[in-house]
Amino acid sequence: MSAKYNILIVEDHALTRFALKTSLREADFTGEIFEASCAQEAYEQLALFNIDLVIMDLGLPGINGVQATQEIKKMHKKIKIIILTSHSEEEEVLKCLEAGICAYCSKDIKPDKLIELIKDILKGNLWFDSTVSQYILNAKKTTRQKADDDYNLTLKEKKVLSLLADGNSNQQIAKKLNISVNTAKVHVCNILQKLSVDDRTQAAIKAIKENILG
Repeated sequence: MSAKYNILIVEDHALTRFALKTSLREADFTGEIFEASCAQEAYEQLALFNIDLVIMDLGLPGINGVQATQEIKKMHKKIKIIILTSHSEEEEVLKCLEAGICAYCSKDIKPDKLIELIKDILKGNLWFDSTVSQYILNAKKTTRQKADDDYNLTLKEKKVLSLLADGNSNQQIAKKLNISVNTAKVHVCNILQKLSVDDRTQAAIKAIKENILG
């Protein structure tokens, strides 16, 4: 990747921050790396610098990572957030998804896998580990009532939304529906507009919560 992206690491353990910085410095997409040991420091860094991506731990002192994620996405809608944590409680996961995160993964992820994951996120894709994917499936199964409003989605858009809610990238959606990647992107853009959401994660969560797909 030729473009450089500024990254903020929000993590209260200094050794973990150091390990993340060491891995990120070797990646070709890394611009400046900023650090914060708590939510308040993160807010201050975001106010001072142009940051593209946040790597967020949930177990922060004071304001926890879930609350920090929600606040950051309210104030900086375009910033991409990756949750990197040892926490995987379903309620926390779903709150982060609703806030609009791009990825949720465990701290035991290998450094090279994390770098590949970040590359995917910077391309506009989503990434969730198997535990989070199961929570999403559970949410689909427990949503019983059909939504009163289907938001005028076409049949094709509903198919795209269903694949999007399962975490598929534009490339994967295009392949599964036998359409071009550009066409998949157009469908995704139309879906976001019709659902009045800002990103793919919010679209997926809205589809699940309101049972738009039936």
